Amino acid sequence: MKNILFICSRNKWRSPTGEQIFKKHPELKVRSAGTSPRARKTVNATDLQWADTIFVMEEKHKSRLKAEFRKLLDYKDIQVLDIPDEYQYMDEELVDILQQSVNTYLRLA
Repeated sequence: MKNILFICSRNKWRSPTGEQIFKKHPELKVRSAGTSPRARKTVNATDLQWADTIFVMEEKHKSRLKAEFRKLLDYKDIQVLDIPDEYQYMDEELVDILQQSVNTYLRLA
């Protein structure tokens, strides 16, 4: 079982979509959070310690995590998906991008 954490800014559209898509995968446990203090769920140290792989939507999310949680991230697998903030929750194109990127990286069927 692999613990996967999806991160965007406000945990409103992109990261919850990632969580929704992969939450029923038999090999994964999935969470999502945001980097903004106004996020629906703000990322915390417990989330980062729990995660085996962290998928961030943009480079700025990785930078924010490293600025706030540097020591916790020294040996963490952080992947930048380069998905801009222009999609709604479960947008068909967003779902396709996430499935392709995450499946390829994790080598899922």
